[in-house]
Amino acid sequence: MTTPIHPSQGGVPRWTAQTVGMNGEILDRMERAVAKVRERLLRATAALNRAGVPYAVVGGNAVASWVATIDEGAVRTTRDIDLLVRRSDLPAITAALEQAGFVADELLDVVMFRDGPEGKPSEAVHLLFAGEKTRPDHLLPAPEIQTVEDPANFHVIALEPLITMMLASYRNQDHMHLRDLIGVRLIDASWLAKLPPELAGRLRQILDTPDA
Repeated sequence: MTTPIHPSQGGVPRWTAQTVGMNGEILDRMERAVAKVRERLLRATAALNRAGVPYAVVGGNAVASWVATIDEGAVRTTRDIDLLVRRSDLPAITAALEQAGFVADELLDVVMFRDGPEGKPSEAVHLLFAGEKTRPDHLLPAPEIQTVEDPANFHVIALEPLITMMLASYRNQDHMHLRDLIGVRLIDASWLAKLPPELAGRLRQILDTPDA
């Protein structure tokens, strides 16, 4: 007789019993993880606001801010914080973020600020530079800083340059973020005419495969 992959416990599949049996600590840890990212984002952007340094929140946090304008229940969490800045402002950015408890670092050509000496690179504040390609294989350089104001008092990149950045890099997480924006109807086929042909082709592929 073949042993089932998930043998039962008292008539209940084992994986179900284990899942239901998890205590409230797991939910608390999930909530703390989200809260830590939010606190880190607010602390970093508040420091740059005080220093008068131009920046734009980009990446997953920018997508979350835009999605929340339509449907807060569709917001996806993210671990790191990506900021679009000007390279000429790097000394002022470094001074402001170090004063707020961040530690300057660089890994694989990515300029970042870890949250304290023991902070993980995956949870750091990562900098992208306006007018420069983040990676050599990106189709276009990062755009100039164009922002809207988030209710939490930080500057989020405007929607069009956000979409352009994600289509230019086109990583797996960009596919996911683009589908999130499509899901709340912030992007549709009307955007194809606004984009360069090479980016429009990528958006068309995402629009044609909504469940991929």
